[in-house]
This record gives sequence, structure tokens and C-alpha cells, in this order.
Amino acid sequence: MHTRLRNIGFMVVGAVAGVLISLNFQAIADRATRTSLPIEELRAFTEVFGAIKTNYVEPVEDKKLITEAINGMLTGLDPHSSYLDAEAFRELQVGTQGQFGGLGIEVGMEDGFVKVISPIEDTPAHKAGVKPGDLIIKLDDTPVKGMTLNDAVKRMRGKQGTQITLTITRKGESAPLIVTITRAIIRVQSVKSKMIEPGFAWIRVSQFQEATAEHLVKHLDGLFKQGPVKGLVLDLRNDPGGLLHGAVAISSAFLPAKSLVVSTDGRAEDARKKFYASPEDYARRGDDVLRNLPAAVKTVPMVVLVNGGSASASEIVAGALQDHKRAKVMGTQTFGKGSVQTIMPLGNNTAIKLTTARYYTPGGRSIQALGVTPDIMVEDPSDTLVRVREADLQRHLENGRQPEKKDSKDAAPPRVKPVPGGTSTDAKPVELGSKEDFQLSQALAFLKGEPVKSQSPTVAQTDTPKPKPTN
Repeated sequence: MHTRLRNIGFMVVGAVAGVLISLNFQAIADRATRTSLPIEELRAFTEVFGAIKTNYVEPVEDKKLITEAINGMLTGLDPHSSYLDAEAFRELQVGTQGQFGGLGIEVGMEDGFVKVISPIEDTPAHKAGVKPGDLIIKLDDTPVKGMTLNDAVKRMRGKQGTQITLTITRKGESAPLIVTITRAIIRVQSVKSKMIEPGFAWIRVSQFQEATAEHLVKHLDGLFKQGPVKGLVLDLRNDPGGLLHGAVAISSAFLPAKSLVVSTDGRAEDARKKFYASPEDYARRGDDVLRNLPAAVKTVPMVVLVNGGSASASEIVAGALQDHKRAKVMGTQTFGKGSVQTIMPLGNNTAIKLTTARYYTPGGRSIQALGVTPDIMVEDPSDTLVRVREADLQRHLENGRQPEKKDSKDAAPPRVKPVPGGTSTDAKPVELGSKEDFQLSQALAFLKGEPVKSQSPTVAQTDTPKPKPTN
């Protein structure tokens, strides 16, 4: 009994449940929790079970009824708790390695339909034009209404080269869109980097996988070998999250040793934990992957770019660097997934994914249903999509410490002066990290001590602080 919730399963702070869900593997142990059983409610359950077995129009297997009952208990709690059958459990384990057969989208459930959170870059879904906010109403000829999220995920995944037809409704479109996509092996390159110009580096983390910290070290080493780095942009835009230990490792790469990165708080004793910038909290196999980091990584002036697609593990990193004043956070409000899911394996290679805790930034902030507010708000003029956030999901977990604020002027960060002329309504999406990436150009301007501009034509001018040199 000396290992409890921490050793039950996998703590997940990752992407919104969907085609790409990430896990933090941990050992398995039994929990001996004894509570009184609700006799009247169980009697009602058995009566319903008997009525279905006797009177339903077609015979129903006991296994199906019990499985659906378990799934109903979990999905009725919050958007991220669910039952994983053997196939879904296996796919979850495969997904954390960054390779699987499918379409390449992160999805959630909304009003009984599958809602696209974000397509993954350079995947079949992304190339086919699937967009955040799209509502998938049919998979091939099968309506989505009535499916569980796991059922929909299983249908969308499949062997490389096979096709699936999605029927999509999109805001602004008068008729549903029909999109046929060929499945492929999705290999998510979780870290990319380049020198934007001499002395200024860009490094992007698109998802927190098992090897993300190791890849980050290699990229940083390559960047710093090209010459002195005067400023670094850590790009977490559209990063749906992933492994908890990955978020701790990425934060630790830039923070002083032993700094508090994140804490979790739940009902069980082992759900109340603190994670520090220490190998004990981020090393998975006893190997400190950060030991060979260039020393200058700890002090280089930084900007962290975020947007409404930055969720969970990416919010942990942004919140930690923001609270420790290690970097300025720039962009737009993040997704707001501040809860931890634990994967609890059951018999027959099945499992349940259960929300067990909220997580908090080093300053004690709960991000749940609120998100991280940037220090400097800079909008993406090419992003005209309606973003789905945690607070928009039905049955989302409440914040726990702070009231949810929507469109609160008091909570808004300072905005900076607009770009003269034009609006963003006719802008086209641009590749992150390219010369046309407006938010990246403003991060670079900030690191150079130049004025920063917001693309919104309605905001007022404010003074933009210049970065202070780090000794």
C-alpha cells in the first residue's frame, strides 16, 4: 500500500482525448479502497439491465451492456475520462511513441459529434484541409451521433493506404463538406528548429512524447554550436500536450536546478505531488537527458509562443517559465486543460482513463478552464478559425480555485499597437516558423528590443517592455 495512485497507471496531461492521445507510463499496483455501496442505485441498475435483456428488440450480449455501462459512468464525468477497450488501450500505448496509422488530428467530443481540435502538421488530415473547429458528423456512411469518442477514434485509425470519408460541418459553410482521406503512418516530429537569423534561434515542440526531451537537447546543441545565441523563441503553438514527465523535462532545460515546475492536487494522497527541475522527476530510465545541455540555455533571453491550440503539457511549460520570469509568454490565450488523467489498467488488457487531479503552476495558478494568459497579446492575422477551448466542452472540470472568466477585460494582458492598414479577415494560414509568421516576427522584435505590434486593428497602443539582458 506504500505505492498508491502514482503506481496505478499512467498520468496523462496530454492532448485533448482523440486520435492523438499521449500517456505517461508508470507501474501498476492495486488500490484497496473500500466504500459503502449505493444499494438503491445498484438495484435500479440491475432492473434496467434485466429489462434490456428481456425486452430490447434484439438480443444484447452481457459484455456489451456492462462495457457500455462502464463507459457511460466515465464519459458522464468530464470530457477526458473514458473506458479503453483492448484495441483502444493498445493504440494509446502506440501513440505515445509518436508513430501510428491514422489521419493526424486531435479531436474531442461535443454534443455527440467529433470536434476537431487541431490537425497535426504534415499529415493526411492537414493536407486535406481539415481545420480546427470542424464538426465531423459521419465517418464513411456511419453517423457519429451516438458513438463514443473511442469508437470514433478506432474508426479513424487504420492501416496505411486505406481510405475514410469524413462528412464535416464548418462554420460559415452552407452545406456539409465531404473529404476523403488516405490513412498514413503518422510520425510526429515533436521537435524542429532553425536559426531565424544570426544570433536568434527558433525551436518548436509540437507534442510531448517519450523522446521529446532527448530531441530538444540535440536541437539546442546544434543551434548553440552555430555561434552565440542572443535570443531564443520556444514555439508551443498548436501543441496539444502529451507526457507529464516530458513537460517537466522541457521546463527543466531552461530553469535553474530544483525549481518547482508544476504541482498536482487531487483527492488521493498520491495525487498531491510536486515536480521539480530534477532528474528524479523527469528522467524515465534513470538517464539525465539534460546533462549535456549548453550552459547558455539556462540564461538566454526567451519568448514562449502560445495560442488556443496550446494545451495541457505545453501550458505547464508556459506557466512554469512565466511564473519563474524566465521567459515572456506571447501570443493568445491557451486552451485551458489543467487536469491530470491516470490510466488504470483492468483485466483483459483494458483500462479506464480517469481524471484524478488538477495541476498548478509554480505560482499556484490553476489553468483548468482558464488557460495561460500571455504577457504580451499578439494575434495571428492568418488565424480566422473559431477555437474550441476547455471551457467550451460540456461537463468540463471547474477551475477549483479561480472563477472562470470569459472575455474579461480585467484579465486581459496588455495589447500593443496594430499593424497599419488592413484586417485579418482575408488572410491565409501561414507555415509556423516561416518568414510570413507574424507572431514569430514579433517575438524576434521583442528579443531585439524593438517595438512589438498586434495584428488586431481595434486595439490601442501601449508601451512594450524590452527584454533585460541576462548575466
